[in-house]
Amino acid sequence: MTGNDIRAKFLNYFAGQGHRIVRSSSLVPANDPTLLFANAGMNQFKDVFLGLEKRDYTRATTSQKCVRAGGKHNDLENVGYTRRHHTFFEMLGNFSFGDYFKQDAIAFAWELVTSPNWYGMPKDKLYVTIFREDDQAEELWRKVANFPKERIFRLDEKDNFWQMGETGPCGPCSEIHYDMGPEASEKGREHESFPSDAGGRFVEIWNLVFMQFDRAEDGKLTPLPRPSIDTGMGLERVAAVLQGKLSNYDTDLLEPIVKRAGELLHSESATALRINADHARSTAFLIHDGVVPSNEGRGYVLRKIMRRALRNGRLAGANEPYFYKLTDFVAEMMKPAYPELEESAGRVARIVRDEENRYATTFQVAERFFQEEAKSAVNGVLPGAAAFKLYDRYGLALDEQEEMAREFGLTIDRENFSVEMEKQRARARASWKGADKTQIADVYKELPPSEFIGRETLESPVEVVRLIGDNEAVFAKTPFYAESGGQVGDTGLLLDPETRERVAVVEGTYKPVPSAIVHKIRAAKPIHAGDKLIAVVDRPLRASTMRNHTATHLLHAALRQTLGSHVRQEGSVVEPGRLRFDFRHYTAMAESELSEVERLVNQQILANTEVVTDIMDLDRALATGAMALFGEKYGENVRVVSIPGFSRELCGGTHVSRTGDIGLLKIVYEGSISAGVRRIEALTGEAALERFQSASAQLAHAGKLLHTSESSVLEHMEKLLEQQKALERQLDALKTQLVRRQIENLEGRRINGATVIAEKLEGLDSKQLRTAADTLRNRWGSAVIVIASVNDSNVSIISAVSKDLTAKVQAGKLVGEVAKAVGGKGGGRPDMAEGAGKNPDALPAALAGVYQQVGALL
Repeated sequence: MTGNDIRAKFLNYFAGQGHRIVRSSSLVPANDPTLLFANAGMNQFKDVFLGLEKRDYTRATTSQKCVRAGGKHNDLENVGYTRRHHTFFEMLGNFSFGDYFKQDAIAFAWELVTSPNWYGMPKDKLYVTIFREDDQAEELWRKVANFPKERIFRLDEKDNFWQMGETGPCGPCSEIHYDMGPEASEKGREHESFPSDAGGRFVEIWNLVFMQFDRAEDGKLTPLPRPSIDTGMGLERVAAVLQGKLSNYDTDLLEPIVKRAGELLHSESATALRINADHARSTAFLIHDGVVPSNEGRGYVLRKIMRRALRNGRLAGANEPYFYKLTDFVAEMMKPAYPELEESAGRVARIVRDEENRYATTFQVAERFFQEEAKSAVNGVLPGAAAFKLYDRYGLALDEQEEMAREFGLTIDRENFSVEMEKQRARARASWKGADKTQIADVYKELPPSEFIGRETLESPVEVVRLIGDNEAVFAKTPFYAESGGQVGDTGLLLDPETRERVAVVEGTYKPVPSAIVHKIRAAKPIHAGDKLIAVVDRPLRASTMRNHTATHLLHAALRQTLGSHVRQEGSVVEPGRLRFDFRHYTAMAESELSEVERLVNQQILANTEVVTDIMDLDRALATGAMALFGEKYGENVRVVSIPGFSRELCGGTHVSRTGDIGLLKIVYEGSISAGVRRIEALTGEAALERFQSASAQLAHAGKLLHTSESSVLEHMEKLLEQQKALERQLDALKTQLVRRQIENLEGRRINGATVIAEKLEGLDSKQLRTAADTLRNRWGSAVIVIASVNDSNVSIISAVSKDLTAKVQAGKLVGEVAKAVGGKGGGRPDMAEGAGKNPDALPAALAGVYQQVGALL
């Protein structure tokens, strides 16, 4: 019996017992902040059990996708090392909401498990546990299932009493266990008997929860007026039983994924393959349900799952991305039960591969460092300082380190780790690309080096050392900043040194090679190599650019303070008119978060702190805690730009002298540009002031229009909107009356047993026409309706045909003929269609022709 067969048999059995088959809910619980992921079948029915929600059924059955990898229920560390632990699994369940109770629950379970028509498990392989005080459950097992008393075991609250929370619905439960045989026992425990699990021999396959009490705050149990049933059966465990496998990973639910993992990893490492198979299922389903890797919440748990798989993949020999192929295989394999996975397979693969690439650039180094530290660990303890370095520099979470430490037989010095965390000794390591592979024309390769002097002066004598065509010039020294690091190149003028007449306009500046600065020029007079000119940078534009560049540093720091240290710059554009900042973060920012970021930045601007620039070697810069941007290339010596106490970054751009020079920052946009990357756009200085002035002027104008003060505009607008809604409701009511009055006396014509109506109604829009057509069709039962109305010389037509007549008369064809007659088009379903035209004068004749047309068809 395949896993798909087992799932289908379960659902079909309970459907046959009057249960509604309810599809699995999302792994991300809806409106339940207490739950990280769906981890049981009853999650989606929680409010039903609590009496907060009512549904149109009292019996339900589901196959619920579940993840247990965080919070109270966390199986992550055990996955791969045991036969039956999973992060992702499916839970089969049947539920009664005040309908049947213990007797039927036990009878259903016994029939499904043992009947040859269903699962057909051998009865002598089964054991049952009940709550120690539940005499009724024992009596029912013996009566309903004829189950021998010696195979029923009473256990205490820990094992056989379930509760939803500290208070509320709760009750005893009864578990069905299966004997996998002595070969399933842990070595040396073969002699142990049930209720010991004997190291894996006796496996719980189904838990029946009898929800019959309400626990008060004082612990008192009161019987519920309508006791309910909540059961859970692990699909993977039952598959192992029915397929005769000792391990869940050998069933057809997981074995193909394990095999595919082996092909991708070129490995036979059982642990690594099991981990990758399980984690690929979790990853595919979680990302499909909207979770993406991040450093917080659900995204953090997903990242842990993925990186645990990737790390074990690397240990097994993987040296290139592979995991995205495994999640794609999961989607294909599980398509019969979850066809929706196929729709998201491309998006899942992109996100997974992105995470694999990120892992490759950071965690390989982290693992090597960990292994080196592990070799020198004293007394089996990894130093807290080393653990903190792994956490702070490489982003290796402490619990991930502890799992790695377990593989080396080590523990981690948590106390000193916390000490290092408190000290906040920031460390960073830049990740830079290799040599630029872009093809560079030979003419640029031979350019002489240029010295940038634009930090000291914005006007300077220059000498033309090279001309490239008619529109590019190179100087030995230049005050023009060349585009780099997201900052646009300077613009300005080239002047005659004697007359100060304009010789050329500098339209941009860039670096085709690292050492040379090329100026894009539009010459007003001839320029030759060797000419001496005055270079003048556009001062207002440079000042605006500098404001925006320093503001990006403040913005970056504020984002990290507000959202977390996972925020990293992914790109930026610094122009005179605006700044654009892209950063890694997997969720949209809340309004409160944007306001806090804006507040922090403007707080620094008001403080008018000096912007300090230091030049030092790269290693020293990193040691001081300066942030290096991934993807940037750095030389031996770097510039470190600091706003003391707030921001410290490696940066070669131009900046203001003090934060107060920025004037003001206003965020005008925040949104997503790709998976896990957000974008902010903002204004500073005069542009921000203009934005505020414009908003203020609009607010003042609105106040005048509303005859109120600016502070009361919002309140007045809300009142006006409420009044508008009330008027619209009144208008809708009047229109409804108009429709009712126009159609109440329509009799129509009887043609071959059907009522046919073809009439023009006054002043109705298409929505009202549809309502009228429905009403008329329902009134007459067997009917053909064609009604029309004219508004502003536009004809609207609706046709409705009762189901019994659509074989002969089709609404779409009928309305098409009328629409054509009035100079338009129409069409739709056989039972309902609409059309329009522009010749109202032709409408009476067109409607009159309907009776003859329908008569012929009938």
